[in-house]
Amino acid sequence: MRIVIAGGHGQIALRLERLLAARGDEAAGIIRKPEQADDLRQAGAEPVVLDLESASVDEVAERLRGADAAVFAAGAGPGSGATRKDTVDKAAAVLFADAAVKAGVRRFVVVSSMGADPRHQGDEIFDVYLRAKGEADAYVRGLDALDWTILRPGRLTDDAGTGLVRLEARTGRGPIPRDDVAAVLAELVDTSATAGLTLELISGSAPVSVAVKSVAGN
Repeated sequence: MRIVIAGGHGQIALRLERLLAARGDEAAGIIRKPEQADDLRQAGAEPVVLDLESASVDEVAERLRGADAAVFAAGAGPGSGATRKDTVDKAAAVLFADAAVKAGVRRFVVVSSMGADPRHQGDEIFDVYLRAKGEADAYVRGLDALDWTILRPGRLTDDAGTGLVRLEARTGRGPIPRDDVAAVLAELVDTSATAGLTLELISGSAPVSVAVKSVAGN
């Protein structure tokens, strides 16, 4: 498979790229800064330099053409203000989804956030973030041309992955290592039977492949 990942230099994306490369898939990561390219190559991925905050749908679609799946793993990141929550976490996700439709890439996986909700109340930066992610998720859900799956991890940690997770429509809050989020994403891009599902993810007791198979087709 060829999988194109938006936010290709993110902590989860780099882990995902290593997993995809290790199993023989072709990963391409969209990055904003050319100096990030070597990190992607070391992860086994092809760097694609493109700024999703200024690119057109046609430009993004051109990079997606021929892919088997697309993963939106971009984020404005900690320390960014409310404006970039809107331009990256919402607008870039919408752009990437529209480009996937234009390029004919049906399989589309979104890394969202637990608590994402377009109706979320509050004026803090994190409140703006949850609204932006919720609005992006709602937009993707409305695109019949995509076989989408939305993944909403709990509190992200840098602990070593255990390979044991809880993946359900509702899990309740809890931590999850970024390693395990990447492992679940690697399974999801390959499991189109999870299309149409919004799933929460925290650490648990089920091996990743078992957890994904158990929700597939639900």
